[in-house]
Amino acid sequence: MCSDEKGKYDELIDDKGVKVLIDPKAMMHVIGTKMDFVDDKLRSEFIFVNPNSKGECGCGESFMTMSNAEAAKRGGS
Repeated sequence: MCSDEKGKYDELIDDKGVKVLIDPKAMMHVIGTKMDFVDDKLRSEFIFVNPNSKGECGCGESFMTMSNAEAAKRGGS
């Protein structure tokens, strides 16, 4: 879900004029993540380096943390 309005418990990160809202349920999965923007001849995109990531999909749109990966091994969601 995408929103321009801060929810009651959302975390607001404001760095160099970029504002990011983080849902509290996602916080433990993104702590320590570094974000950068790449603009070169091949691409213009945000890059996320997440130390909690233990795997990601082929397109790079989603990732799994250790708790997600363990649940997947057990057949959970």
